[in-house]
Amino acid sequence: MTTTDLKETVRAKYGEAATRVTAGEGNSCCGGVAFDGSCDPITADLYDEAEAGSIPEDALRASLGCGNPTALAQLGEGETVLDLGSGGGIDVLLSARRVGPTGKAYGLDMTDEMLTLARENARLAGATNVEFLRGEIENIPLPTGSVDVIISNCVINLSGDKAQVLREAFRVLRPGGRFAVSDVVVRGEVPPEIRRNMELWIGCVAGALEEAEFRRLLTEADFEEVEIEPTRVYDVEDARSFLAGSGVDVDALAPRIEGRFVSAFVRGRKPAAALNRSGTSAAGACCAPECCS
Repeated sequence: MTTTDLKETVRAKYGEAATRVTAGEGNSCCGGVAFDGSCDPITADLYDEAEAGSIPEDALRASLGCGNPTALAQLGEGETVLDLGSGGGIDVLLSARRVGPTGKAYGLDMTDEMLTLARENARLAGATNVEFLRGEIENIPLPTGSVDVIISNCVINLSGDKAQVLREAFRVLRPGGRFAVSDVVVRGEVPPEIRRNMELWIGCVAGALEEAEFRRLLTEADFEEVEIEPTRVYDVEDARSFLAGSGVDVDALAPRIEGRFVSAFVRGRKPAAALNRSGTSAAGACCAPECCS
């Protein structure tokens, strides 16, 4: 499957998820909507009662994440936050509350149905410091150096060009800005029949980066202070749940991947005086030896 085909398949599936929530068919027992209608262990129990009670119900029902980046990103009053793949808007709305009226929370999504749902959730929440943008995480429609913090919740694994996603994240961050995302990460080898399975890619499993590869791509994008902190390790019963309905041999594969898939909090920081590859600073001033006469 080409990157374009993958993108269109993901767009269609997440559009269907938004439509189900709008129609009142979302599965809130998971804190999100499992594609097969069951409780997905990856999306379960991510938000506490206070957080869940502070946002519209449909924002919670549309959550398809694997963590709670807003709780871990240490957002501060007045900061500007960007959520990559913002879906129904849950993490944007929670971020907006944390950064306060002097801050701003952007949500970026490529799925029209999710954007419609998110904007309605923002209206219901009375959030005035949020903005939802239509676009792709490989080509962020914001200026260079315009945000303080980038968050994301189980979305980067869906991209067919993760290196480009991380380069774009680095670009739009201000010097000293923080990358603070939740995602599924792999530890060890994954059977090829899982990697090739489109349903498991959409379900945030097949496209997950191996831990060392995630570190390498962040470093190559020029992030520093890179950390990957596991927040949940999926056991064999979890594996049975997220493999179910994908057409693979669950009994054969679940024991082979026990403990290999984890939800993790992934951190990085853009250097305060970051240089890009042309030798100019993040602010655009030339400071490389060859351009300072």
